[in-house]
Amino acid sequence: MKAAIYARVSTLDQEPENQLQELRRYVQARAWTAVEYVDRGVSGAKDRRPALDRLVTDAKRRRFDVLVCWRLDRLGRNLRHLVTLLEDLQSVGVMFVSLGEGIDCTTPAGKLQLHILAALAEFERGRIRERVLAGLQRARTQGKRLGRPQARPPIERLQTVAGLSIDLAAERLGVSRSTLKRWRRQVQQTPAT
Repeated sequence: MKAAIYARVSTLDQEPENQLQELRRYVQARAWTAVEYVDRGVSGAKDRRPALDRLVTDAKRRRFDVLVCWRLDRLGRNLRHLVTLLEDLQSVGVMFVSLGEGIDCTTPAGKLQLHILAALAEFERGRIRERVLAGLQRARTQGKRLGRPQARPPIERLQTVAGLSIDLAAERLGVSRSTLKRWRRQVQQTPAT
């Protein structure tokens, strides 16, 4: 049997090696040959991922017989996407194994287990989103400014183009007209010290 190993990490500073080692051991124990598909720095909430897209294309070309992933949330956190992906794989004869959850989608019990776990993964993602939004709202009500700190206009540079038109001054400074206008407004509103 030929196996496709899929691993994913959400940020570029994370390494998928823990996932890959366990997946390789499993595939080796089953005496399968394997090809690896790894997405680095990609959220599981995204339906389109470079390695996953290649995996799906290769599945349709029957380049492997079974997809093996470390945990279901590595494959995705959106129930609709997961179900569609696994149905697409099944329609071309590709089986699915998730080590963390012990899922084997070749059985009705495995399919039921998959649907329940996928729903829980999506539920958890929704809860995380709610907590983040609640934290942002609390910060706003406490008067905290969110986002990047506002840059201060370069007063010395603005003085060198003080007598020029907006177009010419923006060109000389290498900024857009709107940036130049905003800087000029900020300088006018700043009290002299």
